[in-house]
Order: sequence, then structure tokens, then C-alpha cells
Amino acid sequence: MRAERHTVLHSWCIQAQWDAPTVVGGSGARLFLADGRQVLDMSSLAECSNLGHQHPKLVEAVRAQAERLCFITNAWGAEPRAKLAEMLLERSGFAGGRVFFTLGGADANEHAVKIVRQAMHKPRGIVIARERSYHGSTHLAMALSGDSRTRTLVDPDAFGVSHVEPPYAYRCPFGSGSDAECGELAAAAVAERIDHFGVPGVAAVFMEPNAGSNGIVAPDTFWPALRRVTRERDVPLVADEVMSGFGRCGEWFAWQRYGEEGRPDMMTLAKGLTGAVLPLGAVVLSPAIADRVEHEMLYTGLTYCGHPLSCAAGVAALEAYAEEGLIERSRRLGAVLLQELENLRRRHAVIGDVRGGHGLFAVLELVTDRATREPLAPWPQGHPALKALVDDAMAAGVSFATRGNLILVAPPLVIRERELADALALLDRLLARHFPAD
Repeated sequence: MRAERHTVLHSWCIQAQWDAPTVVGGSGARLFLADGRQVLDMSSLAECSNLGHQHPKLVEAVRAQAERLCFITNAWGAEPRAKLAEMLLERSGFAGGRVFFTLGGADANEHAVKIVRQAMHKPRGIVIARERSYHGSTHLAMALSGDSRTRTLVDPDAFGVSHVEPPYAYRCPFGSGSDAECGELAAAAVAERIDHFGVPGVAAVFMEPNAGSNGIVAPDTFWPALRRVTRERDVPLVADEVMSGFGRCGEWFAWQRYGEEGRPDMMTLAKGLTGAVLPLGAVVLSPAIADRVEHEMLYTGLTYCGHPLSCAAGVAALEAYAEEGLIERSRRLGAVLLQELENLRRRHAVIGDVRGGHGLFAVLELVTDRATREPLAPWPQGHPALKALVDDAMAAGVSFATRGNLILVAPPLVIRERELADALALLDRLLARHFPAD
């Protein structure tokens, strides 16, 4: 058999440079490689394996469902699909709403746009998103994303998307004097953009409530203020919870940190929905939005939407989160993680900012000069020393995720406390090796 590097077209990489090890198994927060090594996964792969690898409850649920019914189209009913929808509506407090199942996060976001435009009777309505966001790599999802890597590949205007500046407090585009003010100003920018187009021309505001691969964690003031300005203007707010959901940020869904006042009108889910055991995404509609499409034809569909095997995995995943207390555990360990990363910042001048820590998700932003906040490399480029750090960590049996100048720390929620401590101790040593003090 030819090596995978010669036969598979891999995503988000230069094909000639792809040369990753082969994974043959896993357990908890660890991956088992074909060469016999074990690697501690400090990113939950693509921030999706929230329940770790080969969680026995999920494996058994998929096996049991496969023995009963592998597949039926969405035109027919399926017990695990109905059960998972009910569980999601209950966990999110959207009782009386509806769930549309998709295959993953990008198509969940695309369908959310399609559904909200139909619900608001604005088929060409503007969707306001933000710069330096990420919503997927299909064409509409790329248009939603404020991602400089794909800017030349898609025209947001052609897809009816308008971007505003982000609540990036460390480099606040509004020139604020504090994190809190930056959050308020970012929400005000959304209000101004809605007013610019006029409420009749705006279908929705589409935002990430917390974690995202862009590395921006908004100040606490942002989401409540955003919800206030959208509610005042009667513009639906769609929360992209693809990455931030299912305990990643210390709650079932990140917006819940702000209580009932932070409730969006819709949210999109994927990743932790099945703990990445099988592909599945979802769009969750509030009762008010669901009522608007109740008696209209929904002109959309996917052959595999609501696939019984995936939904069975989703049911088992939600049960595991609850039974094992993993949402609360993420919140507790997230506080520990944040404190340890702050300790690293005090020891290593290359760390300009630490953010996150509401759950097991945190970001280190690296700089060449703390006083000027000059980035290690122009965004979204990486720096050779950071790549060397990641390579050395892998050689030592730990996998860290980076993007640009950022180290994204997002281990599975089941990681052992000793494993977390050992990984951070390794990071401490590698920062000293690759970014020594002058």
C-alpha cells in the first residue's frame, strides 16, 4: 500500500509538505501511533475530541445502533435522531424549538444562514459577522469567516455578508482603554452596521460567543451588549457554538455563562456534539424562529442529515458529559489551566497575553516585545521558533496546536490532572529553550 502522503489530498496544508504519523488507536487524552509511541493530545485534535479518544460509552452506542439500524433518510423517523433533538432542546433551554441536523460545523453554519433568511422573509438579507472569525471552509462559510487566509477565494459581498471589527481586547481595533470598553465598543460597531443597512435589510448577526481558532476570546462585556443591541433592533442573533459548545468553555454552551439575557435566537453545533466519534452538526432554533418556518417548505436537505449512527453517538456523548460531570470539571480545570499559563507569562517575556480559561480552552499570544506588543510574525504567519517548539514537544510525546503567533491549549475534558501538569511543565521548558531571555 502506498503511503498516505502520496494518495490523499489533505486539508489546510501544502501537499508536498504533509508528513504526519499514522494514528492506530487512542485512550483518554492519548493517541497511539503506528510506530508504537503515545502522544498526549493537548488540542483535542481540532478542538473536537472533548470526550477523549475511544470513549467506551460512545463506541458501544455506535456498535449497538449499527446492529439495529445503520441508516435511514431524513424522510423517515429515527429513534436516536428524535432523542438527540429532544436532549439538545432541553440542555439549551430551547423547548418548543426545533433542530436541523447536518454533517458538520461548516454546513450547520450555511444552513443556519439559509434558515434565518427564510424565517425573517429576507432571502437576500445581510448577515453581519466579524473580522478574524472562522465559520468553516465551504464557500458561504468562508464568506462568513473574517479569515485573511481565504480572503482572495471568496467575496463576502456576493454572499450578503458584512464584517465588523472584532472584540480583540489585546489589540483593540477601537482604541479602547480597557478590555471592558473594547467589548462594549465592538457591540456598538455591530449596532452601527445594522443601522447603516437598516433593520429591514439585515437578516441576522452571526458570531462566536467565546472560543474560536482565531484565538480571540471576547471580553465579558461583549456578548451581553451584543445581545442587547440585536434584541433592541429585532435582528436575530446566531451563536456559532461549533467549537465553544459541550464544555469547552465551562458550560454546555458558551452563551449560558451570561444567563438567560445572553440567549441567542439560534445556535450552530458540531465537534463536541459527538465528541468527534462520528460526523454530525446541528442548527438549533428558538421557538420563535421555528414558528416562522413551521408552515413553509424548507428547501434544503442532505442525504445523511440526522444519520442514525451519528445521532446515537450524540445521545451517548450528551449522557457522558452529564454522568461524568465533565462540564463542571472543564470549568474547574480551566481555572487551574489559566493560573498555570499566567505563571508561564510571568516567566517568559515572549508571552504577551493569556486569555480564555473559562473551561479547558486558553490562548497564549507570543510577541517579540511586550511593551509594543509587536507580534512574533505577521498574522497569520507562523514563526520558525514556534514550529521548532511544537516539533520538540511531539518528540517528547505531547501534541500542541498553534496558529500564527498563538498556542491554543484545548485538551480533552477527560485529561488527567497529572497529564495536564506534565504537559504545561514541558511547555515551560520548551519556551525557555526556544525563546531564551536576553
